Amino acid sequence: MLLSRFTAAGKRPESVLSEGVSIKGDVTFGSELVIDGEVEGTIKSTGVLTIGQHAHIRAEISAATVVVHGTVDGNVFASDRCVLEAGATVRGDVEAPRLAVDENASFQGSAKIISRRS
Repeated sequence: MLLSRFTAAGKRPESVLSEGVSIKGDVTFGSELVIDGEVEGTIKSTGVLTIGQHAHIRAEISAATVVVHGTVDGNVFASDRCVLEAGATVRGDVEAPRLAVDENASFQGSAKIISRRS
């Protein structure tokens, strides 16, 4: 399954920022976004963000669900869950009601498990 074409659930995402795409600034989106390129700034959504294996994100992330396969340098705030898959690297703090970290992921920061926001 290619991350640039499918989400973790196996569906085609609404929006994709492919490998080789680089954005500086704020990224906002609705329900679903896959990033396999580079983003520097902030990423905000009430939807699902998938960070592809080729992605390098230097941003503060705020979304309902964040699934990381690539590299994130910055804090992650998830209102539902955050998943660090095998090969993921996160250097920053994570705040979420649910956090899953694969044994082959790298996480340098602190984790705060919070109650779900109403």
